[in-house]
This record gives sequence, C-alpha cells and structure tokens, in this order.
Amino acid sequence: MKKINLKVLAIAMAGTLVMNSCIGSFSLFNKYAKWQCTMSDSKFLNAIVGFFLMPIVGSVTLFIDSVVLNTIEFWTGDNPVAHKVGKTQKILGGDGRYYAVTNLKNGYEITTPDGEMMQFLYDRENNAWMQVQNGEVKEMFRFNEDGTVKVNTPAGQKDVALDEAGLYQVQMAFSGGNYWACR
Repeated sequence: MKKINLKVLAIAMAGTLVMNSCIGSFSLFNKYAKWQCTMSDSKFLNAIVGFFLMPIVGSVTLFIDSVVLNTIEFWTGDNPVAHKVGKTQKILGGDGRYYAVTNLKNGYEITTPDGEMMQFLYDRENNAWMQVQNGEVKEMFRFNEDGTVKVNTPAGQKDVALDEAGLYQVQMAFSGGNYWACR
C-alpha cells in the first residue's frame, strides 16, 4: 500500500474549501470590475489601467469575496457589500412615467411621479412580502413550506405553484377572470 503524500492531501482539502459549489454574488469583485470599466470615458485608458490594476486589486477583491464575503453570504443569506441600502433609482414604469425606487434594508420604497409613497417590505420571520401604504399594512404573499406561494387576491387567499401556471392563476384572480395576453 502506498503512503499518502500529506502535501497533496492538504492541497486537495484546501481545494474543497474553495470549490464547494457555494457560489456567492462576488459583489466586491463585480463592483471593482464595473468601476474599472467605467472609470473614464476612454475605453483604451480603462483597458491600460485595468491591465496593471486587475492582477493586483482584482485578485485581492476576488480573494476577499471568496473567503470572507461569500462565506458570510452563505451562512447569513446576506452579502454586506451587495446591499445598496438608501440608494434611489429612477425606474420607467409600464405607464411611461418614472418612479423613484429606494432600496431599504428589508425591501423597497416607491415614490410615484405624483408624490405618493408606498413600501414593499420583506418579513423574514413569516417569509412574506407586505405592502405598506398610508399606514395600512397588507400581506401580498408568503412562501409556503411546500414550495407554493399563498397569495392574497381580491377573492381571498389562494395557494399557487411557483411556475407559469401559478402566475396565470394570480393574473386571472386579480383581473376577475378577464386576462388578455398580448404578444
């Protein structure tokens, strides 16, 4: 029987820690890469600076993401760098108007062009999304243990699957059974 080389075993064990299929969002590295691509208006200058910085800064951010931040994300479900709490974006709505969407720690705050505000908040304890408008809190839907979703419709609560058929059922419930699809 051959003797196992301890160095080979140690490298193999270290490899299992790095390549354990717990792929995180790599937020720090992605933010650096985005900055590096947009730091100036000249793509040639960005490429030259990136050629020198990427091996150093990119490898450091990738290492921190892999070892620290993605580990935190795996165990807690949150990546501390990924949060954009307080950041507001203007989003074009289906009605052709712009809405201000602010990221909150547990959801979103939406301000309409008319100045009305509403919040969509995630309740981690109940695994549910709530709508808050004019001080009134309504549960929109909650995730069930069996993989379905309990949706609050005008006709009452309805359990639906997380697929196209379930989405169709919810659309039918909110439109009173008069859902017309246009493609």
